Amino acid sequence: MLKLSKTNKTAQSFFYLGLCILSWGLIPVVTKNILVELNNLQMLFYSTIFSCIVMGGIVLFQKKISVLATYSIHDYAKVGMLGFLGTYLYYVLLYAALALTSASEGFILAYTWPMLVIILAFPLLKERLTVKKLCSIFISFLGIVVIVTHGSIFTLSFTSLQGDMLALGGAGVFALFSVLGKKYHYDQVVSVFIYFVTALVIITPTLFLFSSLKVPSFHVWLWLLLNGFLVNGISYIFWFKALEYGDTSVTSNALYLTPFLSLVYIALFLGEQILLSSIVGLVIIVVGIVLQSVNLRQEVPVRKEMDVKN
Repeated sequence: MLKLSKTNKTAQSFFYLGLCILSWGLIPVVTKNILVELNNLQMLFYSTIFSCIVMGGIVLFQKKISVLATYSIHDYAKVGMLGFLGTYLYYVLLYAALALTSASEGFILAYTWPMLVIILAFPLLKERLTVKKLCSIFISFLGIVVIVTHGSIFTLSFTSLQGDMLALGGAGVFALFSVLGKKYHYDQVVSVFIYFVTALVIITPTLFLFSSLKVPSFHVWLWLLLNGFLVNGISYIFWFKALEYGDTSVTSNALYLTPFLSLVYIALFLGEQILLSSIVGLVIIVVGIVLQSVNLRQEVPVRKEMDVKN
């Protein structure tokens, strides 16, 4: 087996990362086109079926089906809990948000989850809450305010407060999914397959309890296939490959290009007017998020800083 040089690994990492960003940037466009005929629960039900099929196929192709037999009930419970958060509840909230608010506003607000990871990591992972992290949170929060008020931060006029809250709720759920996921170390491909199986098991009764089964048109079926197979399926393999071949911090930070690309998609494919406040707010949020990953000379924990002042 040929060993890849560092240059080739970096090139492969950026190749897969590019495919991942191109795929995930499609989320608001695909969602808006599906929500024309279906509600958020119906959309998640159909998309999850396709995601289970594609991820199950990848598990078989990579000959990892035997890995499933090595997991205990306790393991399945932990992975299943992550699946409930990351592939069920998150998408229920995100799709509901995009049904009520604009594609750009809803997706950008949902992409504030890295900021919420910083907050949740403090009590759940016992990570230090530093002055730099607090500044990062404040800056990102300012960006959120700019977006939801459309730049009128002193008048606080909202277009769809419910939609904005659902998007931020989805961000909180995905942040919790990300933080708890750091505690467990299971096979990534197998885990994603279990995530979607868990989501399918839960969304099925949810659909029949709170909505109904509806057969979409051929046009919407195409969008559902794209969402299930690529956006919520093969894209995960792109992401894992990008992490495998590249530097984790560089790869993770590059993901913040996704909402910028989504704005281009939204303008091109949905014809939605992109507000200046959305662009400004997104830039502020990304600056805040990236700030916490920049190495300063010394990070001072908040408690230590307070002790020095006292």
